[in-house]
Amino acid sequence: MRNRIVRHGKGLSALVTAGLMASGCVSPVAGPSGEYAHPVGDAPVIANPTPYSAALVCMAEYARAHHVNAPRIAIGRIADYTGKEESDGSGRKITQGASLMAMSAFAKAGVPLVERYDTSVSELELKYANSKLISDRPADSAAAAAAAEYRRILAGQVPGSDFYLVGGITELNFNIRSAGVNFAGAGPSVNDVRGQAGGSVFVMNVGLDLRLINTRSLEVVDVISYQKQIVAHEVSAGVFAVGNNNAFAFSAGEGGLEPLQLGVRSVIERAAVEMVGNLYGMPGPEACLHSDPLGENVTTGPTGAYVPAYNTVQTNNAATRQDPNRWNDRRDPDLRSDRRDRY
Repeated sequence: MRNRIVRHGKGLSALVTAGLMASGCVSPVAGPSGEYAHPVGDAPVIANPTPYSAALVCMAEYARAHHVNAPRIAIGRIADYTGKEESDGSGRKITQGASLMAMSAFAKAGVPLVERYDTSVSELELKYANSKLISDRPADSAAAAAAAEYRRILAGQVPGSDFYLVGGITELNFNIRSAGVNFAGAGPSVNDVRGQAGGSVFVMNVGLDLRLINTRSLEVVDVISYQKQIVAHEVSAGVFAVGNNNAFAFSAGEGGLEPLQLGVRSVIERAAVEMVGNLYGMPGPEACLHSDPLGENVTTGPTGAYVPAYNTVQTNNAATRQDPNRWNDRRDPDLRSDRRDRY
């Protein structure tokens, strides 16, 4: 009996060891790189567009080509009003970053943005500047710091907004419609093969209400309400058989849920398309049939927009920002060759 237990213990130990070896190179002692294990996965960082991102970029090109004097927009609070939370208490079901998505959407359309959502740093620096504690010149020593000129507060130095955007995510409806089918069958004998297969699909939706307000008059100049349906599906199949005093089971399945938060981004970008099209006086999608005379040397794209700090738009522009291989040390040949030269 004792020998059987010992043999069973050795077998279990060997099984655990084999499992640890199969799980990858993991060690309780850090290697030369300072890591216990290398993280899995090598997917590069890519753009996060929706089906409406191309329209937003087209609007930026239209405004630039037609010299449209775009108004300045401030993005306010776009809150989650659904009240839906995870059952395990881990947080909200809907993203709390809808305002950030709206900022990216309007930036893709080339709209000048002014910050009103988080002004904590600017307000603190303004307070320090008002106390003459901030200088814009680097100080190399205590004497230089004492002689440095303090930052002056000038009247009208902060540009104002012409319009601001507010609203909220107002709907999150689960299981609007669902359907499923299951099938199971077996032969009359106990040893006959048994099989089962099934599939299901369900639909939910998310809704959004936004309004654009004239900052000076507080007049609501644009109101948009959109919703997007989101689909999920699951398919599975399995086989069970008994033969030669052995039982065999095999099953497989596949499922997918359309990203819910990407659905929120989609309704925000669709609303931004309509609002910006109105502000630009754009006739409609037919205006996107014309090619951009400036080519790829632009600063707006599916990733957003930026203000060039230096004249490097020909090599660092919106097109390069959405390149999944750029700056990736495993995919960018220029970066790899540079690393080889240095190491």
